[in-house]
Amino acid sequence: MSAGPDSLTGHEAAPLPPRGPGASADDGTEALSRLLAGTAPGMRVDTGGRTAAYAYDASNYRVPPRAVAFPRSAADVAAVLNACRELGIPVTARGGGTSMAGNAIGPGVVLDFSRHMNRVLDIDTAAGIAKVEAGVVLDELRTAAGKHGLTFGPDPSSHSRCTLGGMIGNDACGNRSVRHGRTGRHIESLEIVTADGVHAIADHGGLRAADPADTASVERVAELADEVRQLVADQLALIRTELGRIPRQVSGYQLQHLLPEHGFDMARALVGTEGTCAVVVAATVRLVATAPASALLALGYDDVVDAAEDVPEILRWSPTAVEGMDEAIVATMRARRGTDSVTGLPGGRAWLYVELDGDEEELVTARAAELLDTLKARGRMADGRLVASPGERRSLWRVREDGAGLAARLLDGGESWPGWEDAAVAPEDLADYLRDFRALLAAHELTGVLYGHFGAGCVHVRVDFDFATDAGRAAARRFLQEAAALVVRHGGTLSGEHGDGRARGELLEVMYSDRMIRAFAAFKRAFDPEGLLNPGVIVAPAALDADLALHGPPVPDGRPTLFTFPHDENGFAGAARRCVGIGRCRSDASAGGVMCPSYRATGDENDSTRGRARALQEMLRGETVHDGWRSTDVRDALDLCLSCKACSTDCPVGVDMATYKAEFLHQHYRGRIRPRSHYSLGWLPFTSALAARVARPLNALLRGPVGRLLARAGGVTRKRTIPAFASRRSLRSALRTSATDEPTALLFVDSFTRAFRPQVAGATARVLADAGIPSAARDGLCCGLTWVSTGQLSVARRVMARTVARLDGGPGSELPIVVAEPSCAAALKRDVPELLGTEAARRVAARVHTLTGALTDLAAPDWSPPPLPESVLLQTHCHEYATFGSRRPRDLLTRLGVPEVTEAEGCCGLAGNFGFEEQHYGTSMAVADLSLRPHLDAAAAGGRPTVVADGFSCATQIDHLDQLAGGRGTRAVHLAELLDPAAPARADQPGDTP
Repeated sequence: MSAGPDSLTGHEAAPLPPRGPGASADDGTEALSRLLAGTAPGMRVDTGGRTAAYAYDASNYRVPPRAVAFPRSAADVAAVLNACRELGIPVTARGGGTSMAGNAIGPGVVLDFSRHMNRVLDIDTAAGIAKVEAGVVLDELRTAAGKHGLTFGPDPSSHSRCTLGGMIGNDACGNRSVRHGRTGRHIESLEIVTADGVHAIADHGGLRAADPADTASVERVAELADEVRQLVADQLALIRTELGRIPRQVSGYQLQHLLPEHGFDMARALVGTEGTCAVVVAATVRLVATAPASALLALGYDDVVDAAEDVPEILRWSPTAVEGMDEAIVATMRARRGTDSVTGLPGGRAWLYVELDGDEEELVTARAAELLDTLKARGRMADGRLVASPGERRSLWRVREDGAGLAARLLDGGESWPGWEDAAVAPEDLADYLRDFRALLAAHELTGVLYGHFGAGCVHVRVDFDFATDAGRAAARRFLQEAAALVVRHGGTLSGEHGDGRARGELLEVMYSDRMIRAFAAFKRAFDPEGLLNPGVIVAPAALDADLALHGPPVPDGRPTLFTFPHDENGFAGAARRCVGIGRCRSDASAGGVMCPSYRATGDENDSTRGRARALQEMLRGETVHDGWRSTDVRDALDLCLSCKACSTDCPVGVDMATYKAEFLHQHYRGRIRPRSHYSLGWLPFTSALAARVARPLNALLRGPVGRLLARAGGVTRKRTIPAFASRRSLRSALRTSATDEPTALLFVDSFTRAFRPQVAGATARVLADAGIPSAARDGLCCGLTWVSTGQLSVARRVMARTVARLDGGPGSELPIVVAEPSCAAALKRDVPELLGTEAARRVAARVHTLTGALTDLAAPDWSPPPLPESVLLQTHCHEYATFGSRRPRDLLTRLGVPEVTEAEGCCGLAGNFGFEEQHYGTSMAVADLSLRPHLDAAAAGGRPTVVADGFSCATQIDHLDQLAGGRGTRAVHLAELLDPAAPARADQPGDTP
C-alpha cells in the first residue's frame, strides 16, 4: 500500500554506506566527525555504543543512528546540516525522545536539543509571549511562566520531559486541548535552520532570513518563499477542501495556514512537519493566563462508549479538559503501586475527568455540581463526584498521565503497543467511531486499552499486536489498513497529535487524494530538495512494518541468569524490554518521585533509566553491541546507576534497573578480576563482623594515614570519613533490656545496624515492645544486599539461602519479621525471592516489614508514642520508597501527631557502596544537591532541625553534608530513636523550653 518515491516526491535521500558486519571502515561517521571538529569545535558528538539509546523513541521502531550531536547554538546546527549535506547523511531533530510514532529516530545524525539548547530565553509578561530554545522541557517553561500567572496552553501527558521543539514537530495538544487546542495555535514565530544551513525566521507573515545582512541567506529564503507561494496558488481548492476539516487534523502538512485568507502564515505551516522540512532551534510562543479557580469532576461509566455519548453535552459547559480512560489502566496502577495509588474514582469500568475553571471557586464549584446533576439526569453515568481534595486530584491526574506506560504491560503479563494510538474524529462522532472501532478490534481478535482526549475526539489506544512473528506483523498490517479506512469513513484523521511518523506515513494515501500527497511532497522538496531531513516520515514514507524493534532476543552466549525475573515471561530479555521509551525517568525533581537520580544530576540520556534499558536491549540484539555481557559500552551506561530501585515503582512499566545492573555485573565480571570496591564494600558484612572483634584499635587506625591508604587500595574515596565500627559488646548491650519470653515478631538485626549503629537495634526493640509488638532478635544473618549491588550474585545466593533456612524453620517461623534498615528489608522482600526463586524465600519475604510498616499494621490500637517534635525533616530511603511505598514514614509521623513533616524527596546520593566509590563521589554529591542538601540548609537556617533518616546510607550522607557545612550539629536519627520510650526528652517537643 506504500506509494513509491516517484508518485510522492520524485527523489529519495542519498543512499547510506552499509552498516553492521562487513561494513566499510568509514561509514561516513569518521568523515562527519572530522568535518564537525573543524566547523563546530567544542560540540559533543557521540558515536558507537553511546548512541544505543537514540536508536529508539517511545514507538515500535528501532533505527540506529550513525552519530548523535549535542548542539549549543543555531550555528552548531547549521554546521551539522552543512556537513551532512556534503556527505549525504540524513539528520533527525530530537527533543525528549517521547514520540510514539517513530518520528524522533533516524539513520544518520540525531540532533539532541535537550542537552544544551534548553533555555527559556525571555518572558514578556505584558505581551504574554515567551522565547524559548527548542530543547526546553514544557514544565520548565510552565514553571517560569507560572511566576507571572501565565502558562503554555497545550499540556501533553509527557509535560515533565517533552520539549517545545518536539511539541512543535508533532503539533502536540494535551489534556486541556478542549480549551487550548494544538501547539500551532500558540506559535508566534519559529527560528529555523534549513537543510542547506540557512538560518531563517518563520512567522505569521512568511519567511525571512535571520540576518538581513546575509545576502546569500536573503536570496535563498526569497526563492524558497516564492516556490511555496506558487505551490499554494496552484492548489487553493485542494487545500481548502482536504485540510483543516476537524480540530485535531494533524496528519500530513498544515498547508491551509498558507492560504491567502490566512496571510501566508509560515510559522504555523511548519508546525507538525516532524522535522522533515526544517530544523527548529527556537520559538516565540504565546502564553495564556492561569485561571484562579478550577474544579474536577470524576465520572464513572459502565463502558467507554457510554462515556463518549455524554461528551457533546459536557462540551456545552466550556470545560478545560474532558479526558477518558478504561478500567485496564486503573487496575494496573493499583496492582503495581498499591490500592491507595488511585483514590477518588467513582464506581464504573470507564471514566471521564471533566475540569472546569473560572475566576471564583464558589461559582466554579456550583457550575460543576450543576453539570453533575445534568449528567445524572441523562442516565448514562453510573456514578460521579466532585473531587475536592488536592491530593485526590493529583492521584487521578497521575493515573491518566501515566496511561501510555501503564497500558504497555498489563496485569496478565500481556504487552500492548502503539501504532494506532492517535486517531481522532469530531467529538460528536466519537461514540459511533468507538463502537465501530471496538467491533474492528474484536473482528481481528485483538485487545485495545483505551484512553485519551475524549473532549477533542482523540482516542489513544495500545493494542496487543504480535510484532515478533511474521504472521503477527502481517495481521497488524491488515488491521491498521482497515483502521485507517474506518476513521476516514467517520470523517477523522489518522493522527490527532502524535504525528504520522513511521507508524502512519504509509497510510496517508488512505486519508488524502493523490494530488494532496503530491502537494505534500512538493512542499518538502522546496525546503529539503535532497531529502535529508528525517527521511521515511510523511513524504516517501517507510513501510509501517519496517524497522520494527523486534524483541525477545536470547540472552548473550546462552548463559542462564541468576535472577529469576518471575514477572517477565522471557526472563532477562523480557525484563529489559519493559522499557518502551515513555521517558518518565527524564523528569526533574519538580515532577515528583525519585527516579532517576543520576539523570537528574547529569542530564545525559545515557544516564537515564531509559538510556540504560535501551543499551541492554541493544546488547541482547547483538547488532550494534557485539560483545554481549562483556560490553564495556553497556558497563559504562550502567556505571552511574545508583541502584536506588526508584524506577521499579516510578516507571509506569516497572523497569527495575538495580536488578538488571546486578545481573549484568555478575555476568560481566564472571571469572574476571573485579573493581577493588566490589571486594572492599561488597564484602562489608563479612569484614565488619571481623572488625567488631577489634573495633576500638581498628577505628583509631582507620582515622590516620593507614585508613587513607586502605581506602585508596579498596577504591574508596578519601573525601569521606569511614564510619566507626561498633564492638560485639555494643549490640549485646543494646538488646539486653528487650528480651521477651513471648515475642509476637522477630527483629532481624541486619549487618549495617550490627556493624555501625547497634543502638538502633535496641531502640527498635523498645519501640516495638511499647507498641504491643514484643520481639525476639535474630542476629548473625544477612540479606546479601552488598553482594547484590556489586553483582556478586553467586555469593549473595549462598548468604540468602542460609538466612532463609534460619528464618523459615523452627520457633517463630510464622512471626512477622521487622527490619530496622530499609535497604535490608527491601532485599529480603524483593531480591531474596527473585534470586532464590524458592517457596521458602517467598514465605520469608511475605513476613518482612520495615519499622514503619510494623507500626502501621501491627501496633496496638491504643498505642501512643512519647511526645514528638513540632517539625521533622524526613529523608526516606529509596528502597523503602520503592518496595514499601504504601507504608511511608511521612504518613506514620503525621498520624502520630507531628504537625509538620517536610520530606526531602529524592535519593540522598550515597546509595550504599555507590557514594563511597572513588569514581562516583562527584555524582553522589551532585545527587545530594538536588534535594537533600537544600532541605538541610533550609532547616538549619531556621534552627537545629530534627532529621529522621532510617537508612544507614542516608544518615551517613547527612553526617557528611554536615561536616562539609562546617559542623552545624545536624545529626540524623532513626525513626526508632525518635519514638524510643527510653530516649531523653527533646528541647523541641511541645511544651518544652529551648
